[in-house]
Parts: sequence; C-alpha cells; structure tokens
Amino acid sequence: MARVSEIRYVGYGVTDIEAERRFYGELWGLQEVPVTDGSDPDLIHFATEGHDELYVVRLRQADQKRIDIIAMAADSRADVDALHDQVVAAGCRIVFAPKDLQTFGGGYGFRFFSPDGLPFEISSDVARGSSRELVRWEGIPQKISHIVLHSPDHKTAVTFFTDVLGFKVSDWLGDFMCFLRCNEWHHRLAVLPGPPCLNHVAYDVLGVDDMMRGIHRLKENQIDIRWGPGRHTAGNNTFSYFVTPGGFAVEYTSELEQVDDATWVAQVHKPSALTMDQWGVGTGGPQTMPHPEPDTGLFQPAGV
Repeated sequence: MARVSEIRYVGYGVTDIEAERRFYGELWGLQEVPVTDGSDPDLIHFATEGHDELYVVRLRQADQKRIDIIAMAADSRADVDALHDQVVAAGCRIVFAPKDLQTFGGGYGFRFFSPDGLPFEISSDVARGSSRELVRWEGIPQKISHIVLHSPDHKTAVTFFTDVLGFKVSDWLGDFMCFLRCNEWHHRLAVLPGPPCLNHVAYDVLGVDDMMRGIHRLKENQIDIRWGPGRHTAGNNTFSYFVTPGGFAVEYTSELEQVDDATWVAQVHKPSALTMDQWGVGTGGPQTMPHPEPDTGLFQPAGV
C-alpha cells in the first residue's frame, strides 16, 4: 500500500494578506521565498530556515478566510499514482488527476477533497529549497511538525487517513482525539471531533529554550499566548499556541517523540488536565483557542 510520507505546506486564503505576511515573516520566524519559476506572483510563500522544504506556508488574498490546500508528500511518482487510485477507490472527489504541477516548485501530484470536503494535494519531485543549521536561542521554526483537523465523524476520518493514505495510529486521547504518523515521528496529523476545518498547524523548534525565546518575541510584539507553555502526554512534545491576525491557530513545539514504526504499540491516554499538559503551569487551555467552524472552502477548489 502506498502511503503519504510527510507534510509539505498549508495554503491559506486570508482577508488581509499584508497582516498575515508580517506575522509569518517578522514575528513567527519564517523566511519569505521569492517566486522564481513564473508561477502565480500574487501568492506569497514562506519557508523555514532549518529545512529544505521549498515552502511551508502559502498565502492568497481572498474574500473569506479559508484553507486553500493541505499539501502532503509521497516518495515517488509511482506512489502518487497509487495514492490517487486509493483515493478514487474511496469515493473522494478528485480536483485533478496526477500531472506535472504548475505551482511554485513544480513536481508531480494530484488534488482531491477529503470526505469532509477539505482540499488536499499529494505530490513528489517538488524542487527543494535551501536550509541551514539553526542555533540554540534563535527561537525560529525548523519545519512543520504536524497539523490537527476537526471532523464531524472523527473516527471515520481516522479510518480514511489510515486505510486510504497509509497513516498509522500512534495514540488516542480518550476516544475523541487520534494521533497519526506517516514516518518515524509520533504524529504528523491528529483528528478531533467538530465541524470540518483546520484546528492548528504546529512548527518544530530546536528545544524548550527556543520555544520560550519564540514566545518572548511574540509577546514583545503584542501577540499573546493562547495556551501554554506546556508539555502534552501523547507525543511528549512541548507546546505553545498562538493565533495569526487572520484567525488561524499556530503552535511552537519541540521534542516530539520519535517512534519505531515496526514495534510501536498505540495507547489510549485517559483525559485529564495533567494529561493535556504534564507541566500544568501554563496559561489558557483548549477553551481559549479559536472556536471551530466549518471551513468556507469546503468542496470548493481554490483554483491555484
């Protein structure tokens, strides 16, 4: 069975692109990447400096806040073709079949809507960017760590991601949150009950010191922490959550657990305050995060 191997980027439609641009470029710690291959110049792309993924955030000026695309990687063109066949067999609506991509960085891929209507792309052979070794205390992201989604039928959504896209269950939090992996990291995706939408995107930083330095930078720029700092149990990663000017939740995280894919046994963690946050000293909580509502782009291709 072909499987997704990594998260590539998230594309957002935003109503104030300059505010979002400033957040990611000046405050969050990403690097704007100039388009060099003739693709759409109205899209803004940001990369992490610590990884060679060409970009991890794509912004587009839009009339309504929405998710334009959630892009995932496959290891080869053959895997892209096989995943396309698996998605078709699952009855998903295809936006376009595998082809050479015209988006920044090119590659080979296809797009589809999940059963809930969220837009996905799976691709291979995308151009790589530059990277450098980050230094302690810089407090900027290395790469995307994971994304979390809401689904009105979260257990069926878990079945889709495992049986169709090849994810594996790492752990559950009670019976309401599932953590899914597609490589050696404890989770690259998690699913919660709720209307179909994105919950948040998390970014790895070097360690706890870098997370705290990032929190400091945002605080100095009047961006308040919504929840954290803390440490989850599932995945054992540290966390701190914020909200962009456009209303999208983002997270600094570190020390996510690496697992042996062949031998890992999934656990069910009993929900409690100290399961959600092992430190128990941070501010806020899940109730302080943006209230989930159906994404405005469900089953509507962004067209770019």
